[in-house]
Amino acid sequence: MFTKLLLGLILCWGVWSFPDGAPIDTCVKNRANQPNHGQHRTQPLSTLPYRVLASALVYGPNTPVTVTLEGSEPFKGFFIQARSVENDNWIGSWEPAPNTTIHPECSSITHGDPEFKTRATLLWRAPPDAHGRVYFTGTVLKNYGTFWSDLIAEAPQDPSQLQILG
Repeated sequence: MFTKLLLGLILCWGVWSFPDGAPIDTCVKNRANQPNHGQHRTQPLSTLPYRVLASALVYGPNTPVTVTLEGSEPFKGFFIQARSVENDNWIGSWEPAPNTTIHPECSSITHGDPEFKTRATLLWRAPPDAHGRVYFTGTVLKNYGTFWSDLIAEAPQDPSQLQILG
């Protein structure tokens, strides 16, 4: 009896937590870019203790863009996806970074360990044959039950670059 109970608890723990990052279905499920953490729901963005910053919004062929997550409190995880401003499609690719998992199928990157983080610096690369505008969206998790979804990275605005592409 004890063995069955222990096995059941272990299986439930595996289902309820994602210490190695968000699974690939995070890209396409009903609540896209949001964790599936039971009854837990996203917190109001007005209470967000983190910043998601992108170094640029405009890209040319193979342009690198740095995306940084940081805040006043440590966080356990994240899921960030790159999308085209023009058509909202997934775009580009992420460079491997320590303790991350990349989902190239949907241009996303997620945490790769369950440790608390104070900062994550990620590098996205534009497609080799394209130019346009990109935005970065996703979720930052303080812990399993406390997270903020549908974040959009802040980025510097350079009107001259937007006019060139416009």
